Amino acid sequence: MLEVRGLDVYYGDAHALWAVDLDVSDTEIVSIVGPNGAGKSTLVNTIAGLHRARGGQILMNGVDISSVPGHRVCRHGLAIVPEGRRIFPQMSVRDNLDLGAYRSAARAAHAGSLAWVHELFPRLAERGGQLAGSLSGGEQQMLAIGRALMARPQLLLLDEPSLGLAPVIVDEVFDVITTINERGVAILLVEQNVRRALAISSRAYLLSEGRIALSGAPEELVNSDVVRREVLGLVDVA
Repeated sequence: MLEVRGLDVYYGDAHALWAVDLDVSDTEIVSIVGPNGAGKSTLVNTIAGLHRARGGQILMNGVDISSVPGHRVCRHGLAIVPEGRRIFPQMSVRDNLDLGAYRSAARAAHAGSLAWVHELFPRLAERGGQLAGSLSGGEQQMLAIGRALMARPQLLLLDEPSLGLAPVIVDEVFDVITTINERGVAILLVEQNVRRALAISSRAYLLSEGRIALSGAPEELVNSDVVRREVLGLVDVA
């Protein structure tokens, strides 16, 4: 489904990502883990078209979307839930959801998509007329995920979905991620809670200083010295 090949990304003259290769297949949950500043959000934002790559390819179902503007990337089956949620606080919950279904194929399936989002997040149905900015942090994250699902993506990009949430809400978010995947949506997950992310993933990549340092099955990464040292902060790996 998604193939990233030799991706080079810069911020001005600063080289942020070096020759990154990454794959996500149909129905997979794939995690990107790494220390702060490794380039994880940069990678996801570049895949989503929010930042332009200087080299390499981003292929979605065999189509190179490297030069596709961010507002058109969703036509190729991707949707992103960005770090910090970025909902529209002065708009209602329902209006925020409706914005996610702006492309023609999504508009045609609007009723079914909305029913599914309300099934996943009953609180969004209860608060449809409420201003999005008045929701709790957990509810805003639910809204951001729901808005992305309204686009009917094949691949959902999630950037730090548990950031700043209470533990009980984190549990709910991870349960929902698993449910979304079980309904046929592939997931590319950037997540600070490494153990939780790896527990639900089929494969994972370690990004370190802008480079893929390690990839493989989740158990391989969580037991590797480099992940334990650089990501989990465990100095003694003997």
